[in-house]
Amino acid sequence: MAETVIPTTIPTVTGQEIAAIQDVLRTRTLTGKGKYTVLCQRWLESSMIGGKAFVLSSCTSALEIAALLADLQPGDEVIVPSYTYVSTVNAFVVHGAVPVFVDLDDATMNIDAQRIEAAITPQTKVVVPVHYAGIACDMDTILAIADKHGLLVVEDAAMACGGTYQGRALGTIGHLGCISFQEKKVFTSGGQGGALLINQESLAARAEIIYEHGTNRGQFLRGEVNVYRWLDVGINATMSEIQAAFLYPQLQAAPDILAHRRHLWTRYHQRLAPLAQTGVIQLPQVPEGAIHNAVIFWLRLTDASRRPEFIRHMAAGQVCTQAQFVPLHSSPFGQQVGRFHGEDRVTTRAAAEIVLLPLYSELTETSQEVVIRRVLAFWDDARPSDGIPGLGS
Repeated sequence: MAETVIPTTIPTVTGQEIAAIQDVLRTRTLTGKGKYTVLCQRWLESSMIGGKAFVLSSCTSALEIAALLADLQPGDEVIVPSYTYVSTVNAFVVHGAVPVFVDLDDATMNIDAQRIEAAITPQTKVVVPVHYAGIACDMDTILAIADKHGLLVVEDAAMACGGTYQGRALGTIGHLGCISFQEKKVFTSGGQGGALLINQESLAARAEIIYEHGTNRGQFLRGEVNVYRWLDVGINATMSEIQAAFLYPQLQAAPDILAHRRHLWTRYHQRLAPLAQTGVIQLPQVPEGAIHNAVIFWLRLTDASRRPEFIRHMAAGQVCTQAQFVPLHSSPFGQQVGRFHGEDRVTTRAAAEIVLLPLYSELTETSQEVVIRRVLAFWDDARPSDGIPGLGS
């Protein structure tokens, strides 16, 4: 048994954040758009090889700006997965849009790209693929469908910074990309934070105006106009300079952070694969051509009725695990404002089966071994004759 509790997640800290924050305090530029804001935006634009980047107060803010750029009218439809955080949908529903929920791909728990086209109607305006667990959606298929029907693609890459698809950074493939730096993500800006990536040049000018409270202040600061004026709707979504200073050292350390987390993710997958082969659990699958960012590691219990027992078993061994989302289509407000298109073959079942195991940047192999052995022990006790390697020893 572990001597101390192993949490499901701990915010990433490199040790360089304090020095950067002290630098900000010396400059007295706190509200944002200073040195570290610029450094973070430049890192996103160069390292992710996308278009224009805005670092923001949250990924929700990024989704809200994306919704404004979509020019949605009441009754317009947005195709989304039901198994996602509520912010994915809230940003569009506030404009009167109707979320149309599409079932999941069983192997990845991402939206099933093959079921999107059948959900399109004359009212459909946007498709929002969510890269669940930092594993890429089938973006080639999604973009082909969107291009055929003239739809805007807004990547919800909240969980996916550092992941790639066919060599392209997640968040840079759709017309717009939304990233989170909330504390449970691979990189954090000190609790909350996000970014919006503008990957279609025609959207960049208006995106900046919305970001600047609906004004052309950006042009004014570049000397392109003599005064700035109110031109459009806008929001206050600026990331504070202290948040940016917390984030930047983590972005600089991204290769090492990602390498460690991927190593831990792979250890989980390899050690638990024999258990998955017996059929009692299901493990995530990474599509060919995709590289995940190891933001979380999930497994699914084939017998969902045993999930509460499994979570209690893990807790008794000082290991924290957790379930995650309630599908939005089955939530009270989701039933009121949205609809599920087609058959729910995977979403509800998968949501009842999933459990997140501990995974964070400071997790050691020693602690991970405690987690793995505790997982195996659950079935060792229940199924002593299975002959699963590593059990009964």
